[in-house]
Amino acid sequence: MPLVSMTEMLNKAKDEHYAVGQFNINNLEFTQAILLAAEEEKSPVILGVSEGAGRYIGGFKTVVKMVEGLMEDYNITVPVAIHLDHGSSFDKCKEAIDAGFTSVMIDASHHPFEENVEITSKVVEYAHSKGVSVEAELGTVGGQEDDVVANGVIYADPNECQELVKRTGIDTLAPALGSVHGPYKGEPNLGFKEMEEIGAATGLPLVLHGGTGIPTKDIQKAISLGTAKINVNTENQIASAKKVREVLAADSEVYDPRKYLGPARDVIKETVIGKIREFGSSNKA
Repeated sequence: MPLVSMTEMLNKAKDEHYAVGQFNINNLEFTQAILLAAEEEKSPVILGVSEGAGRYIGGFKTVVKMVEGLMEDYNITVPVAIHLDHGSSFDKCKEAIDAGFTSVMIDASHHPFEENVEITSKVVEYAHSKGVSVEAELGTVGGQEDDVVANGVIYADPNECQELVKRTGIDTLAPALGSVHGPYKGEPNLGFKEMEEIGAATGLPLVLHGGTGIPTKDIQKAISLGTAKINVNTENQIASAKKVREVLAADSEVYDPRKYLGPARDVIKETVIGKIREFGSSNKA
């Protein structure tokens, strides 16, 4: 099955009240695990690629070729999107699109509102001409993800969200409403009232960044209020690192990377299957 944009899968998810997981890929094993989990669960899936992960893997073209090769070799039949996570500029988004990404996020949320609108509009114009979906962000999601560092959380303003959507033509919106990248310090405190207002005002599927560590009841409430995409990375990273430590601690003679990265891949797959079931996207492909 060819790679697809996020637009159709997220609109369907919003209409049918489930969410599609964006699981970030950091290397070959993460990509294998996520694709295999999605196929097993018959779930659509979004492969998130940060600029840092793209560099680590070798570049955006390498990312696309790796994913396409695995999809062919594994005979993946579910819808798969490759999505640039937190694209820092028009040029980076264009580079990803030209390499074969089917979706991009332009994160101009740290700029003044008018500048965010201007940059986002430019990305939308180019992306839509290539059949690529666009996600944008308003407010500030806390924590750190690769090159993206934010001190504190700034809630998105519902009126600005409505205006951004109207003036840019984006396909999905990530309003910052209390979630953070990385592990939570204390209990997550999501702004459900604002989420409901923004969902009603924009009519778009919403995105929840920082999906690791959010209680299931909050995930379900977010989905009921129009959240159709939930991003997960930290949980997979923690699970895989823990497994590698366990394998190496149990046998100090192990040196074949397949002997410790293989088990790490298996626990990533288990974690992703758990999230897919939690988000309700099993058998929605």
